Amino acid sequence: MNCHISEAQLGETGFSYTLSLISGKYKMTILYALMEFGVVRFNELQRYIGTISYKTLSSTLKQLEADGLVHREEYPQIPPKVEYSLTERGRSLVPVLDLMCEWGEQHRR
Repeated sequence: MNCHISEAQLGETGFSYTLSLISGKYKMTILYALMEFGVVRFNELQRYIGTISYKTLSSTLKQLEADGLVHREEYPQIPPKVEYSLTERGRSLVPVLDLMCEWGEQHRR
């Protein structure tokens, strides 16, 4: 079945949907950190990334949580403790992230 580009609509593809969930300056980095380190606290993520502001990290984590990729666990204590981890849906992206890591290792100089 051959499809011609003039008849195709990128917005209706699985590629476009996936990209809508993981695109953004820090989303992939956050997902990668959670894939590598499991359960991570907010400040640990901020230190790991290094170049992200509090506001941007908070906003990006909220987006990932709203999309069902990240779980936020808040513990009622003083000082407040919040941990983030991948949801089952987020873990389903691990093979994609692994392939990206492998490709990068093979092609970086």
